[in-house]
Amino acid sequence: MRVLVVADIHGNRAALEAVREPFDMCLCVGDVVDYGPEPAWCVDWVRANAAHCVRGNHDHGVAQNVDIQGVGGFRYLTSVTRPLTITALSTDQRRYLAELPTSRMFTLDGKRFLMVHATPRDPMDEYASADPAFWEPRLARLKVDYVLVGHTHLPYTLQVGSALVVNPGSVGVSRDGNPHASYAIIDAGEVQLKRVEYAIEETIAATEATVRDAVARLMLADIFRTGGMPTRWLRNGAAPNGNGAH
Repeated sequence: MRVLVVADIHGNRAALEAVREPFDMCLCVGDVVDYGPEPAWCVDWVRANAAHCVRGNHDHGVAQNVDIQGVGGFRYLTSVTRPLTITALSTDQRRYLAELPTSRMFTLDGKRFLMVHATPRDPMDEYASADPAFWEPRLARLKVDYVLVGHTHLPYTLQVGSALVVNPGSVGVSRDGNPHASYAIIDAGEVQLKRVEYAIEETIAATEATVRDAVARLMLADIFRTGGMPTRWLRNGAAPNGNGAH
């Protein structure tokens, strides 16, 4: 069974289209929307292709029309792009996001999988680094083989006891200094973290056509091109910050 794992698509159609891996099953670990200019297409892709998907904090915020007040970083970008995302989605698409579970557990090829966007303790918001000391108490009572997570936009695998934590990174908004779309393949018990180039300028052009806020347009273009928040925005007080910023 060849499993494609995607997370943090964030409305980036061009990036998602570039992921052309063959798969028997697709799993989506949340945050289909916000930031990117084409959320409706991405929601439809996930609905058509993902056997299981869990709700990310941005999916929840869009579905419930959660207002974000942000003065810097990704929180600011959320405040700008969320109204645009809500307008772009149909009632049915927002209902789909609202009805996504916050966790999903299932068995595949004799292995037990747990999916959460962030962590089992706080499925939508807790930030989880690749630190065994952080993960050990959160997995202590769970009898699972794989824990699939997203939220940080940083790809990693981490063995914690009998469980392998897999974060595929972000398809649509990389934050590790590599602008390529990131995802994971699980095949015959082996996990591969993979990257693929995509038409970044196409995403930027679509952003230019949909986002009126000039600062947000510049920030998003920099992030798409560099795979992170450039230092010029950090100097200007636009550092990533606060709940809902991931």
